[in-house]
Amino acid sequence: MNQKHADVHTSKVGALLLIIGVILIAANLRTSITGVGPLIDVIKASTGMSNALAGMLTTIPLIAFALFSPLAPWFARKLGIETTLAAGLLVITIGILIRCLHSSAWLFVGMLLAGIGITMGNVLLPGLIKRDFSENVGIMTGIYSVAMNVFAALASGISVPLSKVGGWGWQGSLMSWGILSLLAFIVWLPQLKKKHFPKQQQRPKVSLWRSGLAWSVTLFMGLQSLLFYSNVAWLSELLQGYGLSATSAGWMLSLMQFVSLPASFIVPILAGRFSSQRGLIVLISAMFFVGFLGLILIGSLATWLWVVLIGIAGGAAISLALTLFGLRTKHADDAANLSGMAQSLGYLLAAIGPFLFGLLHDLTHGWTSPLVLLLVMTVLLLIFGLKAGSPQFIQAKSQQKEEVH
Repeated sequence: MNQKHADVHTSKVGALLLIIGVILIAANLRTSITGVGPLIDVIKASTGMSNALAGMLTTIPLIAFALFSPLAPWFARKLGIETTLAAGLLVITIGILIRCLHSSAWLFVGMLLAGIGITMGNVLLPGLIKRDFSENVGIMTGIYSVAMNVFAALASGISVPLSKVGGWGWQGSLMSWGILSLLAFIVWLPQLKKKHFPKQQQRPKVSLWRSGLAWSVTLFMGLQSLLFYSNVAWLSELLQGYGLSATSAGWMLSLMQFVSLPASFIVPILAGRFSSQRGLIVLISAMFFVGFLGLILIGSLATWLWVVLIGIAGGAAISLALTLFGLRTKHADDAANLSGMAQSLGYLLAAIGPFLFGLLHDLTHGWTSPLVLLLVMTVLLLIFGLKAGSPQFIQAKSQQKEEVH
């Protein structure tokens, strides 16, 4: 009896450690990027880099997402899911430390390494949740999303105050997030005993590369990521141009991410209740459009309103994009393949955003042209989103596209 009680206790402790580990991994999936935006002005002044080059600080991790997303499952098959996630956390930590060395070149190398490490979590964590929490996927996905967004918002909000503590400067502010990634690695260590190796299933493959629906989902994923990371990279400096202090602008960027949390929960539930998600996509696109247009026309007035609209739209867009992987496919392995395609190509598209935004600002010395770029991207988001949200499945090559009933 005592042995059975001990086994139950051990099982509960193991489950709790797994949940905490998942939360801490999720907490590290955006902080290395969102903590940079509010410090861009200080970093430029310290290093002398241009706006276009500064935009690359956010672009480089996205390129890493695009290049390494297809490789993450391969690493998992060779090393095991748990070991690959642990390695990802170590790479994030090393990247965070390297980018704080006294050379702007190391700043870019560090961002690349952080991006590679984050990619492992981006790709593998949803699969681990589906495997280990098969009866509570919705709840754990919600917890995972909230942890990711809360810490992303926190990084935006406190990065400037941290830089002023004890004369740390921007290097110390960025380095502080290495504590979080190292903590996640330590808490994750017990999971390395499990060594799960995902197996490839022998199933008829859907023709993703020839599917207009798959490409629409991919472009929807990429365009919403482009909008998000362009804002993460430049919204803080844009708002400083409108008269806000660096600290206030940082907290405004934090507000944008905090208000996205309710939408991150609600939208997947609503999307799953209807065969078509077109109505949600129209609403999301409208909020993005009004938010960006408001910043162009009367950005210094009701600034918080435009930021809130963009934040809600962003939270709804990313959660809907992730939900579409399952809604547009019939089988888990097809959904995983669609996820790999959408994240790889989508983040490659998203990587263009911060760079183009900074380049347009350099060329025009204003914020109107960069914001018009985001308006154009919003229109494209609507166009491809209407296709991605249509009530259809992506079928295998031998099958025709089938409507959802």
